[in-house]
This record gives sequence, C-alpha cells and structure tokens, in this order.
Amino acid sequence: MTPSELSQIHSAAFTMSRPWSAQEFEELLRNKHTHLFTCTQGFALVQVIAGEAELLTISVHPDAQGKGAGGTLMSKWMSSVDADEAFLEVAADNHAARHLYEAHGFAGVAHRSAYYARDLGGSVDAIIMRRALK
Repeated sequence: MTPSELSQIHSAAFTMSRPWSAQEFEELLRNKHTHLFTCTQGFALVQVIAGEAELLTISVHPDAQGKGAGGTLMSKWMSSVDADEAFLEVAADNHAARHLYEAHGFAGVAHRSAYYARDLGGSVDAIIMRRALK
C-alpha cells in the first residue's frame, strides 16, 4: 500500500480524531524500525526497537470492519516481529479496538489522562496496553 492509500484508510476509520496524512505515513515507512502489515482493506503499522514492539496504528476501512480483518492483522504482526513484548495505546472510548486487543492477550497497564483530542471538542484518556510475545 502506498502512503496515500494508508492515509485514505486511516481517514475513513478514524472519524473522531485527526487522521494521519500521507506525508506522516511516508516518514514512518522510511524508518528502518517500522514494519507495515496489510490486508485487503486494512493495515497495521508497528515499530520494533530493542526487543519491544509498539503498535503505532491499526486501521480497517469501515466497509470491512467486523469481518475479521483486524484480528488477521493483529495475528500477522504479532507472529512476525522479533520482540519479547508489545505495547499499544488505545482511546478509552474505543470499545471495539479495546475488545480486539483484549482478545489478542493485551491488558491495560497504565493510562494517560486526556490524551486524545476530539474534533468536536474535549478529550479522552489513552489506555496503555501490554502483552508478552515470547
């Protein structure tokens, strides 16, 4: 997928906060620690540094949500990276994503108050989740 395609999917999937631009994706993909995992209408972007993997974002186009693409992407990146543990952040009000992460063995370990700004005003906490990979 091109940075433009990634941005389009991200924009369609993230309607409550600012989606990432094609330029942001292009910059991330230039980083040697960044790994892209794709499926037909979605992707996961992961950074792996010093034995830790961080899920930067996972996006599935709304037309494909609820059909297993998110689970496929989670399994794909978790089984492919060379890391001992994985971390991610998720908005406290993103119940579908939290359910997906919990179903893949992630558990909350901390939170950041008022971390995600919302386009219509206000903010929501981020939950930091962790899981061992090995």
